Amino acid sequence: MSTKKTKTSSKPRAITTRKSSYAQAGVDVNLGNVVKSGIGALVRPTHGREVLGGIGGFGGLFRPDFKGRGIKDPVLVSSVDGVGTKLKIAFATDKHDTIGQDLVNHCINDIAVTGARPLFFLDYIAAAKLDPRVLKQIITGLSKACKAAGCALIGGETAQMPGLYGEGEYDLAGSITGVADRKDLLDGSRVKVGDALIGLPSNGLHTNGYSLARKVLFDLLGLKLTDRPAGLGTTVGAELLKVHRSYLPAFEKLAKMKGKPLHAAAHITGGGLIDNLPRVLPKNCDALIDPGSWQVPAIFGIIGKGGNVDPLEMYQVFNMGIGMVLVVPGKEGEKIAKTLGGKVIGGIIKGSGIVRFFPEPGR
Repeated sequence: MSTKKTKTSSKPRAITTRKSSYAQAGVDVNLGNVVKSGIGALVRPTHGREVLGGIGGFGGLFRPDFKGRGIKDPVLVSSVDGVGTKLKIAFATDKHDTIGQDLVNHCINDIAVTGARPLFFLDYIAAAKLDPRVLKQIITGLSKACKAAGCALIGGETAQMPGLYGEGEYDLAGSITGVADRKDLLDGSRVKVGDALIGLPSNGLHTNGYSLARKVLFDLLGLKLTDRPAGLGTTVGAELLKVHRSYLPAFEKLAKMKGKPLHAAAHITGGGLIDNLPRVLPKNCDALIDPGSWQVPAIFGIIGKGGNVDPLEMYQVFNMGIGMVLVVPGKEGEKIAKTLGGKVIGGIIKGSGIVRFFPEPGR
């Protein structure tokens, strides 16, 4: 008996021409299928030979070649995050192609401080109703950042949840998995008195402090997204949408330096310098920082003055112009800072695991 092969179509199949009960309740399955049908073409450029299968399965498949990376004792490092209320700026400007880059770069930085390099990324996008134009912009941003980092975008979830989100709003989150050789893991144990602190410049607010920023800029100061406050050099909207910087290139340079001088690193996100640096400090060490050793971007001055925010609180909410802090041997601090485009902003002294400022901000 012969069998007849049938050609399958890659186009989404509608199960009915009549509007379904689910669609009437606010979830259009057919629309979701149409929206998701173009995702593969957007994410495929991030795939290397490690990625097995394609987009659309129940799980993403990734077969790593750790030997090819020179890793003898691989340790997987994972992190998950969102971009907070920076999404509100994307909604207000109707610009969605950078918010995905923010998310990927934030996650990359979070695992980079452990000594890990990214392998693959997954995203989660939820809205009351999926908008094909907006979704394409978001995925394009995710893919752009992943490709730049050599990180595969292997899957995700797009969910329609009517009644949970306002019109034109969505939520965005993602998870990343990277790898480090166990001998190269960074946990703060190498930090010692006399080490130098190198600050790498941020690109504005990155993805933290937007609730306070929006309250001050829009509610207290009455600014509009198109306004250009003195000293800012751009519009409020453009400033707030600046892409969260990826520090992966800096870590790659450090990994190639003789003697591997990096003792620890801290991604300066929510909690600022005050709360993030202690995460890599031994109990008998403090970080002494000179807040005058770098130029604080204008946006932070506008927020601090406009909201009458306590100077120390500013350093606990925002990155204040320093997006990453590296701890390296004191004698190599200036040389490494120059190589990476950063500045020596302080050093490690005896203490109890806290951050000190001298002089104290605002004094």
